[in-house]
Amino acid sequence: MKSRAAVAFEAGKPLEIVEIDVAPPRAGEVLVQITHTGVCHTDAFTLSGDDPEGLFPAVLGHEGAGIVIEVGEGVTSVAPGDHVIPLYTAECGECLFCKSGKTNLCISVRATQGKGVMPDGTTRFSYKGQPIHHYMGCSTFSEYTVVAEVSLAKINPASNPEHVCLLGCGVTTGIGAVHNTAKVQPGDTVAVFGLGGIGLAVIQGARQAKAGRIFAIDTNPEKFELAKAFGATEFLNPKDYDKPIQQVLVEMTGWGIDHTFECIGNVNVMRAALEAAHRGWGQSIVIGVAGAGQEISTRPFQLVTGRSWRGSAFGGVKGRSQLPGMVEDAMRGDIELAPFVTHTMPLEDINTAFDLMHEGKSIRSVIHF
Repeated sequence: MKSRAAVAFEAGKPLEIVEIDVAPPRAGEVLVQITHTGVCHTDAFTLSGDDPEGLFPAVLGHEGAGIVIEVGEGVTSVAPGDHVIPLYTAECGECLFCKSGKTNLCISVRATQGKGVMPDGTTRFSYKGQPIHHYMGCSTFSEYTVVAEVSLAKINPASNPEHVCLLGCGVTTGIGAVHNTAKVQPGDTVAVFGLGGIGLAVIQGARQAKAGRIFAIDTNPEKFELAKAFGATEFLNPKDYDKPIQQVLVEMTGWGIDHTFECIGNVNVMRAALEAAHRGWGQSIVIGVAGAGQEISTRPFQLVTGRSWRGSAFGGVKGRSQLPGMVEDAMRGDIELAPFVTHTMPLEDINTAFDLMHEGKSIRSVIHF
């Protein structure tokens, strides 16, 4: 079938709106009509060419919501007409990782997903007879996409797709990191480095957890107002100080912060976030994705004296079994999604969404088909 799509033909070049061919779903696969998709920093990271797993040409996008059109042989968990969110972190329920109960990092489709193909090693996308890569198992920048059954969460059809598409990545990543990875407790102190969509979601999660002081840190003070609306209590611009921001935070709190979150992907900020953590028990959660080949460093003494570094992917959330519940939370108002959506636009204007992101003028732009 034919599908309108925004295709990344080359790294560093704008997406091109073209009509691609989408092949039918094979065994264990599902054809989904995407109705809405967010534009995430990870999409921009891959498009820039800095992503070590970036492949071109590709249909990017991984923060979407849509409706099942057709299912392949053996698919039982969804049916045509079901409303779904594609998942870049699958959940098969059968692999070593799923059965461990220790992680949400299912490995069932990881190897092929990283190669830009479906689990059988082939692609369902083509343009003028040439194959086009899939992206993160989702490819939501196409009106029609094919996704593995293990990479789809079935959700309440009454939910607002313009909002719940954000649960496909950014909001879930931030809120989940608070509850599942850090396990923030009432009264704990929290510091959030980077006030993009994920950082603001971390703040919302910290407020839900009834954290005490919530520090919002960014070099763009225009973001502080929205951070305050989500629950931040104190605001710091590192440019305002003549000393490292970690030193400022330690001095403000006595011994440091119980939980710090790096939401940028900057290795220098990752170090600052760790060194701002509380002596004896503070933990720093790395959420941001750094560029290819970059490494983190700190003095070992920082770890010996009780601080810990942890990573978090998709907020530790198991997509198929737990994400539908988060959709219900959003429908009840327990998770706020509307404030994240600062811009909406048709697929034809998707490059404007990337411009707004790079200029710091948007939290999330949502594309509608």
